Amino acid sequence: MLFVLCSYKRHIGEDFAEDLQDGLLTSKVYFLIKSLMGYRHMQDLRCIVFVERVITSIVLEALLSTINQMSGWSVRYMASGRNCGLQHQSRNKHVEIVDSFRSGKVHLIIATQILEEGLDVPSCNLIIRFDQAATVRSFIQSRGRARMQHSDYVLLVRRGDVNALSKTQKFLKSGQIMREESQRLESTCCQPLLNTLCNEEFYGVESTGAIVTLNSSIQLINFFCSKLPSDEYFKPLPRFKIDKALGTCTLHLPMSSPVQTIYAEGKVSIIKKVVCLKACRELHAVGALTDYLLPESSVPCEDEPDIVVDKYKNGQPDYFPEQLVDNWSSFSRRGFYYCYMVSLEGCSKTTPAEIVLAVKCDMGSDFISNSFKLWGVQDYLSFTMRYVGIIHLNQEQVIAARRFQTTILSLLISNDLSEVSNYIKNLLEMPASPGAVYLLLPVVSGKIDWRSIKFSASEMPEATNMDMRHCYPCKDTGIVQTKDGTFCSCMLRNSIVCTPHNGMFYAVCGFLDLNANSLLHRSDGSFLSYKTYFKERYNLDLRCEDQALLEARKLVEVRNFLHKCNYKKEKERSGKSVVELPPELCIVVMSPMSAITLRSFTFIPSIMYRIQCMLLSMNLKMQLGPSMQQFDIPALKILEALTTKNCQEEFSQESLETLGDSFLKYITTQHFFVKYKHQHEGMLTKMKKNVISNAALCQLACSNNLVGYIRSEAFNPKTWIVPGVGYDICDRSLRKLKSKRIADSVEALIGAYLSTAGEQAAYIFLKSLGMDIEFHKMPIERVITIKAEEFINVKSLELLLDYSFNDPSLLMEALTHGSYQIAGTTPCYQRLEFLGDAVLDHIFTDYFYHQYPECTPELLTDLRSASVNNSCYAHAAVKAGLHKHVLHSSSALHKRMADYLDKFEQSFSGPSHGWEAGISLPKVLGDVVESIAGAIYIDAKHDKGVVWRSMKRILEPLVTPDTLQNDPVKELQEFCDSKGYTLEYTVTRDNGVSSVVAEVRTEGTTYKATRTGFSKLDAKKLAASSVLRDLKAADTKQYSANGISCT
Repeated sequence: MLFVLCSYKRHIGEDFAEDLQDGLLTSKVYFLIKSLMGYRHMQDLRCIVFVERVITSIVLEALLSTINQMSGWSVRYMASGRNCGLQHQSRNKHVEIVDSFRSGKVHLIIATQILEEGLDVPSCNLIIRFDQAATVRSFIQSRGRARMQHSDYVLLVRRGDVNALSKTQKFLKSGQIMREESQRLESTCCQPLLNTLCNEEFYGVESTGAIVTLNSSIQLINFFCSKLPSDEYFKPLPRFKIDKALGTCTLHLPMSSPVQTIYAEGKVSIIKKVVCLKACRELHAVGALTDYLLPESSVPCEDEPDIVVDKYKNGQPDYFPEQLVDNWSSFSRRGFYYCYMVSLEGCSKTTPAEIVLAVKCDMGSDFISNSFKLWGVQDYLSFTMRYVGIIHLNQEQVIAARRFQTTILSLLISNDLSEVSNYIKNLLEMPASPGAVYLLLPVVSGKIDWRSIKFSASEMPEATNMDMRHCYPCKDTGIVQTKDGTFCSCMLRNSIVCTPHNGMFYAVCGFLDLNANSLLHRSDGSFLSYKTYFKERYNLDLRCEDQALLEARKLVEVRNFLHKCNYKKEKERSGKSVVELPPELCIVVMSPMSAITLRSFTFIPSIMYRIQCMLLSMNLKMQLGPSMQQFDIPALKILEALTTKNCQEEFSQESLETLGDSFLKYITTQHFFVKYKHQHEGMLTKMKKNVISNAALCQLACSNNLVGYIRSEAFNPKTWIVPGVGYDICDRSLRKLKSKRIADSVEALIGAYLSTAGEQAAYIFLKSLGMDIEFHKMPIERVITIKAEEFINVKSLELLLDYSFNDPSLLMEALTHGSYQIAGTTPCYQRLEFLGDAVLDHIFTDYFYHQYPECTPELLTDLRSASVNNSCYAHAAVKAGLHKHVLHSSSALHKRMADYLDKFEQSFSGPSHGWEAGISLPKVLGDVVESIAGAIYIDAKHDKGVVWRSMKRILEPLVTPDTLQNDPVKELQEFCDSKGYTLEYTVTRDNGVSSVVAEVRTEGTTYKATRTGFSKLDAKKLAASSVLRDLKAADTKQYSANGISCT
């Protein structure tokens, strides 16, 4: 059909007729291309070309994709090559191609008969049969794919092929016959249908119309059993016991079914159907079958939240505290203001000036006992706040203070004279729109420095008024010439100046014993006068040669001082800070301005941002309503729960999120376990996931207007709202937050209430959000009908666990595997495992959180992961001998446990739990530990302390930060991320054994390892460990070659 000549230089498609003549194309392919070229004018082409063989579809896709005249069309092939040794396309790949075809991303599909039926694309407008249809059915179905009106159906038939032409005409005639027959029957009235159910017993649900008959009852019971929980050692099936003499049948359903034994009488020929129909009725009555008469797990939950919440789609607000919102017109006439003293502490050289924060209302007492750290400065700093009372200010004082703070803050943030000038000019207006409104007043010797506020608030940069030129009486009577006039020397000694020749701002410290003719020592060792330097560098002539030079420092860069960083890096970046300036080149911007006041205002953006966040945390506490006011939780703890890792501050929500996540799973697990007594573990897990999923928590947060409180990014001083600037607070733009980040914040808030006020506070918090759950309200009633001592050694197990059961049947249930299908015994352990898993997870997380309060969030997560996993539990179960007590009827499970015990008993002494030896303990053993924890939890009336004391005996020694082993998968990922390497895993599974290939591609080498195991996770750890070992060895070798020590 198609021949590719590798040595041929001409590209196929430049001349199709010549390609045909040279043998590059067959005549059939040539006419296919020619037919397609006739539709180049068509917009939104949707074409399917039907072929017979898979190889044909693959080759045609490759060919048509390279033809320049078809470059605007996207071509894909679609075939089922499972058994032909060719490229196999998965079902997901088929769905992806069809979806792309529907949406218009794919225009042309080369397909085998796989697409002849089932595809409904209304816009499909061209069908081409490259190979002839084998049957009439195939012919009609392929033609039926052309759904669009005026679509074309093109058949390629070789000229002179009489058989092919005859077959095609026969197909066309058959289609016409079917059409005529359909039209004839259309006018014939239908006879009433006989009710096929009139003579057959059935069970129906009136609300939905669903029915199950005698004939379909057995299939429904089999389907129901197939949806019950199972594992590799047990597949749930119904069992029938028929007594032909008595005409009776007893149906035994698996132990995980809420209805387990059904008895019926009737004709022997239909007795199995009768008992199954009765079972269907009883299963529907207890809710195991829905109103559609399907197993619960087969029907999507109507209450399951959408992945994208409508309220969340268009962005979320970023709240600003109402305590700091007002309009300047109203604020300036208020008359009295609540004042808080902001004090900076910890500086060993100089003590920064205090600053008074004046606001419109009382901000509460949450600030009083807190000290907040500031990072990235030479000396360790922290700031505190204390309430100092109410101050009375007139409108002129408010206007002057507003001008002062706007000038100094905009100057420090922008370092742009024109921008600052524009801000000052806009201060003449008193906007009525709401904005960030408060005053920041410098303090000297315990009193507000009105002198600095008054003089520094004069108009700038036209500093021509007398107040700026002259100061209060002083001993220094020297007059200094500046670029904008003459000033008293004392006014320059503590001032901020600007040098237009380089656009820089400086804080003047004093005068030097130098002038324009003094020599400047250059970095290359040479000397020249300051006068010569400024002439050569800036082409400026210094006229006041005898005037003393100013000692000045560049203004400290306003940074995010809440960001934990290394001071040394900041120091290296700063370079030389002291400079010598000729006064005649300077414009006085603000004076007087002491160095300690200027230093304090450098921290103001970071300080005020922290205060804003604290106020928002307080507001959130109030928003949650009266039910939450009974719990005294610090606003700082709320702030920690709202601060994401991206903020890069001294605290983040991660540890609280881990704690809250475990409590949320624990409380919802208990709720569903108690409420749905007849539901198996699979359904309980599904219901729990619907409640605690990221989508569900995101929806709760949006519904309760919590998202605006979340801090998702590091503070940027450049975007901080300067109080005094005419900024409408209502115009703040929306932001986009991922649903997981919102869900994590909800879990962190749960953790905040749990860690400070206890379980009841965390529970009421969830209830206040609208989560419909109950906690410790409904008693678990059990009817004891069996003697557990007849099946298990109760005394020995109680001695092992150091706990005496009030109801030993709970212990028996915890040890019963699903394969142990003995009538009259307890159900299998899966419901208890569901409960115990959540209980142990929460107990361990709570233990590590309080045992190691100083550990990092990453370490807390690693400690939890290393302790709460099936391998750890299974390892502990074997060490304690619990495997001897498991009730099961699976030879495969028995062999698996025996093999492990025979070959790898030495692994009990190490912490690896078996994966380093390339083995995997049966999951059943880990499940048993969880189910025993669940049994004790119920028997001890929900006392987690009892569970912890009992389970700790078999789980010791507990992992500690010192004994924690690095997870090789995580360590390899972090290693590759730090080096910029590409890491990929390939997983295959054959006959119950997983094979994992870990591959790392570096700049010039590829490192690969393949490992196998019963568990995919264990195989992945082994492969990752091997590759990591090779990478570290290569790294060590490279360092040694370069003469660098790795120790």
